[in-house]
Amino acid sequence: MPRYAARRRRGLLRRSGIIIPAIGAAAVLVAIVTVVAYMVSPNGSGAAGMAIALNGLTNSQQMTMLEQERQELAVMDVAAATIQSAAGPASVNPDQVMQAAQQSSSSSSSSSTSTEIAQAPPPDPGTAEHIGYEMLPSFGFNQTTQWSCLEQLWTRESGWRWDAENPDGAYGIPQAYPGSKMASAGSDWLTDPTTQIKWGLEYITATYGTPCGAWDEELATGGY
Repeated sequence: MPRYAARRRRGLLRRSGIIIPAIGAAAVLVAIVTVVAYMVSPNGSGAAGMAIALNGLTNSQQMTMLEQERQELAVMDVAAATIQSAAGPASVNPDQVMQAAQQSSSSSSSSSTSTEIAQAPPPDPGTAEHIGYEMLPSFGFNQTTQWSCLEQLWTRESGWRWDAENPDGAYGIPQAYPGSKMASAGSDWLTDPTTQIKWGLEYITATYGTPCGAWDEELATGGY
């Protein structure tokens, strides 16, 4: 009896060692099948619930990312506006720009014609001055703007006298030095006002550009 009883107990233990794990595995399998069946059930309540949860999570993440990007763009806009305000050119009124340009042009024109303000009247015919006045256009000079400069220049130098002579050797209306230089304009340079004036205008054109340029030099240095 004892030996039989011992064998019986060992048999029960062996069967219990097999049955209990099998029951546990079956329970886990039933649970898995139940979950899968719930998720794929015809009414779709399980699958739909999981999809809604996943979709909600995705949408939440997207909204968070979009909000972060919006905040970054706002910061960049503020920084760009600050840089532009600090380094960008100041806004100007076009009318003010035009007015300033006109004033500058007027000022420049006034400065460049400072020696032409006092306009001398046309000289009397038959005078040396009249010869010079009439000869200006042939050298490309405007009588209205250049005559007063020439008139003052040679009035100061020689008084428009063809025989004016300076102790240092300058001679004639333009006070050529030496007077013999005027021979390039004509052999009668010693007595002819026209020859002297022609030479004088040639010299002024080559050296100063205009009678007013020569007059400016006269005023600045006392000679031309």
